[in-house]
Amino acid sequence: MTHKDKKEIMDKAEIEQALIRISHEIIERNKEIENLVLIGIRTRGVYIARRIATSIRQIKVADIPVGVLDITLYRDDLRTNSDQPIIHKTDIPFSIMDKRVILVDDVLHTGRSTRAALDGLMSVGRPEFIQLAVLIDRGHRELPIQADYVGKNISTSKEEMVRVMLEEEETVDRVLLQKREKL
Repeated sequence: MTHKDKKEIMDKAEIEQALIRISHEIIERNKEIENLVLIGIRTRGVYIARRIATSIRQIKVADIPVGVLDITLYRDDLRTNSDQPIIHKTDIPFSIMDKRVILVDDVLHTGRSTRAALDGLMSVGRPEFIQLAVLIDRGHRELPIQADYVGKNISTSKEEMVRVMLEEEETVDRVLLQKREKL
């Protein structure tokens, strides 16, 4: 893949600023933050949820619990993938019953991952409500799902992909728009 096929759409500072803004919006819309929990969709959604929780702690001096949700078993494409899925651990060490849940992911695209996450959450408990926070909304929905909090909206073609890179996984914070590799 050539350099021309990749375009940086967010750098470290822009990611930080977006997550601080999302944190402020969450606080503003959820006055009772003591009943609030963040659930990150594995993998990058977890890191983003932890960063939002840290930001909220700095703004409101309140600890927001963060859980980890693995959506592998809830995906609707599980049967179409030829490889055996790798199941990771869901780790939600607190009750979500009657809680205000903010579901966190890195990229919102078709809405299918979010639908799988909703199914996964409902198997854990029944929250008061669920809101969705994403770093990037790239459009092309196949399901009627919309984020409540968005770091950045970008227009993409179906031939492009958004790659979120975070220090916890790739040692750098940045978001790239790149051409989808042909099989």
